[in-house]
Amino acid sequence: MFTRVPISSAFKPISRPSRLLPAQCLRQPQIARITPLLLRLLSTETKAAIDKAVGSAPVVLFMKGTPEIPQCGFSRASIQILGLQGVDPQKFTAFNVLEDESLRQGIKEYSEWPTIPQLYVDKEFVGGCDILMSMHQNGELSKLLEEKGVIVPAEQPEVPTPS
Repeated sequence: MFTRVPISSAFKPISRPSRLLPAQCLRQPQIARITPLLLRLLSTETKAAIDKAVGSAPVVLFMKGTPEIPQCGFSRASIQILGLQGVDPQKFTAFNVLEDESLRQGIKEYSEWPTIPQLYVDKEFVGGCDILMSMHQNGELSKLLEEKGVIVPAEQPEVPTPS
């Protein structure tokens, strides 16, 4: 699906002046030009696949590894937070970005968020592990998940019937 173009000139060593002269400090910084190699557009095929994945369940986590065997600490922490929150397993799905490089890069472009894991609730991007942790600690995540109806209902204590 993707091809690589070898570019040896892109890896030239960069030299840095040992100290800046006052005139150099006042110069406007150079703005890097975006070349086709730096700008990668999300293909329609990948976007459609991610749209389908995001809509496949009320709670969707794009992670490294699986919920049973996370492959990074941030993915593990995200799974633990969702477990502590009581997310209904019937309303949750996870996608292992390590299985597909186009998904791994595409999800970052799709959400405009540079890191994985990424959580979506009702097709809306919530955030990465740092955002989940913060929302978990301040109670916002619990409120969001309850509002969306994705928490396992609490068991009601049995009321004895009079005999």
